[in-house]
Amino acid sequence: MQQVRAKKSLGQHFLKDLSIARRIAETLTEGSVLEIGPGMGVLTQYLLQNPKISLTAVELDRESVEYLNHMKAQSVLHPNDVPDWRRLRLIEGDFLKLNLNQIYPEGTFSVIGNYPYNISSQIFFKVLDYRDRIPVCSGMIQKEVAERLASKPGHKAYGILSVLLQAYYDIEYLFTVDEYVFAPPPKVKSAVIRMTRNSRTHLDCDENLFRTIVKTAFNQRRKQMRNSLQQLAGKGNPILEENIFKMRPEQLGVEEFVELTKLLQQCQN
Repeated sequence: MQQVRAKKSLGQHFLKDLSIARRIAETLTEGSVLEIGPGMGVLTQYLLQNPKISLTAVELDRESVEYLNHMKAQSVLHPNDVPDWRRLRLIEGDFLKLNLNQIYPEGTFSVIGNYPYNISSQIFFKVLDYRDRIPVCSGMIQKEVAERLASKPGHKAYGILSVLLQAYYDIEYLFTVDEYVFAPPPKVKSAVIRMTRNSRTHLDCDENLFRTIVKTAFNQRRKQMRNSLQQLAGKGNPILEENIFKMRPEQLGVEEFVELTKLLQQCQN
């Protein structure tokens, strides 16, 4: 079977280092798992070797789908080979457009992948939409994005993704991956992260307003809150003199943004 060509339009960089693929697979231990963009299955093969994992993979690239179906057909001919590709449920489609409740009508499922750099943020926002069903999300992304996800208040990398994801997930930066282990090599370093659902069941505020405030504040991150959020509060509103409005967004954690949202809710009632 011919190797799959990496397509720039899909942001494909195929991992060559099997030891790294194994380490990524080991970030999950059991349960239903959804792999995004398996490509030629370098990560998939190690997930399939774990008998405690029930694996489904979603792949957009037709050439990769044909390759993985070939691997499944070979497992039918050689059922004693390891891994057993027959255990893979393969879905051809775009993860960002899928209704995950149709793929998993009940129960929880974890998400994993060597995520395309160009859509990684969109993937994590979708995971956030299904947060009550996704206890763990792990995988490899661009190093800069990984640092952003895991960053704490007060750091330069801390931003919109940091706050919105950390509201519901504890995020671990696990290890850095160099460029040369990919074909073709990307122009940046990569990193592996793991997001584990925290105990927060809901935010004690209007969540839509919370997202709007976080995005508005960080879009003008050098400004104090009283300047960037003036339109939401109303010009001249005395609430803008509260101490929290004199701070910049990178100084606030999730709880402070919740408090900020509750203050602005009062202005809109």
